[in-house]
Amino acid sequence: MSRSRTVPIRNQEELTQLRRAGALAADVLHMIGEHVKAGVTTNQLDRLCHDYIVHVQQAVPANVGYHGYPKTICASVNQVICHGIPSDAPLKDGDIVNIDVAVIKDGWYGDSSRMYCVGKPSGLARRLVRTTYDAMRAGIQQVRPGATLGDVGYAIQRVAQREGFSVVREYCGHGIGRIYHDEPQVLHYGQPASGLTLKAGMVFTIEPMINAGRPDIRQLADGWTVVTRDNSLSAQWEHMVAVTEHGFEVLTPWPDGQGGYPAID
Repeated sequence: MSRSRTVPIRNQEELTQLRRAGALAADVLHMIGEHVKAGVTTNQLDRLCHDYIVHVQQAVPANVGYHGYPKTICASVNQVICHGIPSDAPLKDGDIVNIDVAVIKDGWYGDSSRMYCVGKPSGLARRLVRTTYDAMRAGIQQVRPGATLGDVGYAIQRVAQREGFSVVREYCGHGIGRIYHDEPQVLHYGQPASGLTLKAGMVFTIEPMINAGRPDIRQLADGWTVVTRDNSLSAQWEHMVAVTEHGFEVLTPWPDGQGGYPAID
């Protein structure tokens, strides 16, 4: 990320473009949901997402070639924390998988991820998935002018730790616009009333990665895939959020509603 840039303040025209790009990212995640099932490979899911972005949405898959990344989506299964490269390994009953997608529309980025359950995951896996969603939701609900990024991180950390889970510290949310990863950096842990003070017009992602075990990570030899060092399960959710005059706006709302999860309001 660029550390020399200030945090952009978006005007209404720019926010309209970001809503459009964010809606496209969310639409990809909605489209792919019915295809996430046992026996399907993450390479097959990747191809479906690529073709949908290019041919249906008339947009650009932002991840392809980004710093050399070879695929359209990141597909992170079970103990994979993030940046899982799609492969020919089939999904199995009981797996949990995060699909992370980014699109470019008219020069603006949209970025979002969500968790999918394959068949019937274990009770621990289901609790981790739900807790991670609740942690993201708690972080988003802190967003408003005058709040701080420390407030956001602290809210996320509290939800994760009260369930006995841990927060990955090496990766964070980020500003987004015409630049994929911009300022600010959004940590998913912190102290209240610390860090950057939020202002209306700021736009960034909140995307906590929560481990069932310890927070320690390990990167695989492919240079991308990050896994839990203790082989415990990991989960992640991600929304793009704008700071409004009185609170926040989620720029990547799911077109199919909340899917059984609590509304973020």
